[in-house]
Amino acid sequence: MLDESALAGQAARELAEELGIGAAAEDLKLWVVTRGENGSVGLTYLAPVLPEATLRTGLTVAAAAERVQGREPELDDIALVRSPDELTGLAGPHADYLKPIVCRFFGCR
Repeated sequence: MLDESALAGQAARELAEELGIGAAAEDLKLWVVTRGENGSVGLTYLAPVLPEATLRTGLTVAAAAERVQGREPELDDIALVRSPDELTGLAGPHADYLKPIVCRFFGCR
């Protein structure tokens, strides 16, 4: 059985490591669980809303800290998607469960 509290804690750690955004595990809400085309499972949490500038600054700082330690950051850019139609224009690799998540968020059919 999965420990939801532990999963939320991991999600909070990922936010801090990858985006430089501090959030307490209890502030994250499990929103949806998806299965991707390749059998991958995605747990998507909703975090408190932050301004775009805060997200971009956090990502820049986190990526710079990784580079200082001689590591290539897992994330080096962020794409804010304002509609499902924007998914086709995304460059680079992304999780295969991204489309179902975006569609659910925007209420696609």
